[in-house]
Amino acid sequence: MKVAAVKAQGAPDKLVIETRKDPAPGPGEILVRVRASSLNFHDLAVVYGMIPVADGRIPMSDGAGDVVAVGAGVKAFKPGDQVLSTFFPNWAGGGPALERVMGVPGDHVDGFAAEHVAMPATAFTRIPKGWSLTEAATLPCAALTAWRALIVDAAIRPGSVVLTQGTGGVSIFALQLAKAAGARVVATSSSDEKLARLKDLGADHVINYKTDTNWGRSAAEWAGHGVDAVIEVGGPGTLNQSITACRIGGHVSLIGVLTGWSGEVMTALQMSKSVAVKGITVGSREDQVNMIAAIEANGIRPVIDSRFPLDDIAGAFAHQRAQKHFGKICLEF
Repeated sequence: MKVAAVKAQGAPDKLVIETRKDPAPGPGEILVRVRASSLNFHDLAVVYGMIPVADGRIPMSDGAGDVVAVGAGVKAFKPGDQVLSTFFPNWAGGGPALERVMGVPGDHVDGFAAEHVAMPATAFTRIPKGWSLTEAATLPCAALTAWRALIVDAAIRPGSVVLTQGTGGVSIFALQLAKAAGARVVATSSSDEKLARLKDLGADHVINYKTDTNWGRSAAEWAGHGVDAVIEVGGPGTLNQSITACRIGGHVSLIGVLTGWSGEVMTALQMSKSVAVKGITVGSREDQVNMIAAIEANGIRPVIDSRFPLDDIAGAFAHQRAQKHFGKICLEF
């Protein structure tokens, strides 16, 4: 089979395309012919060396494909079924725990930049009805992160106000899920063109954070007494603005670190406003099953920016790092 492998970390040109032996499913496993994957910041961090991995690691945490064969004891799937990976194969349900967040594809173990994978059947779910495999491959990391942040942890409801940042996969899924839940959304970007597209997707209010440097205050004023929930993807460079944007008792889901790994936090403001800041690391298989049901019920479809063949995986990562994309960047095999 053809695979992409990280031979030396530091840039996408360190990825090599090579041939490896096809895997075979063991007891409890399924063999999947991978048809699509999608890029996340986690994958970029692996390729660029921010997350150290073993030499020769096959990257990509997300994958969707066709079941080719099943191992002994597998009852949930049969050959011909279309399946979707889970980001944490060992996290069936409940809250996060160390043993549940181990085994991430493309990081702890080989991932989905391969034509075939053999993994436990419990590491997969069905795909949404009527979706293509490319569409489905956008869900396991980005969409589930947004789902857990807003629906599971922040527990938004009709009338809530949600603040999203930027136009990456998590933020756009957060916009879509928030609107489906009956919430109002204020969205930020540095591009007026992208802000117009966010409005088309249902954003109720948009802010250009380049021209409005106090965008946290502006978001709070637009919401009335502050927003209920924030999808925080910037990290230390934007966290204080997110706290400023919140109402008393608001919730910040810390999802990304695009502006760095550490920085100063206005702890006094956070304390005085009783703002909860919680780190979000994707979710469980149970969360994914629930999310898929909600997606089907609400007619949500992913926003796909671009599609690359496996042979041009380096080009896909270069496009991601340029930060000009709107929505998900996908690989199609």
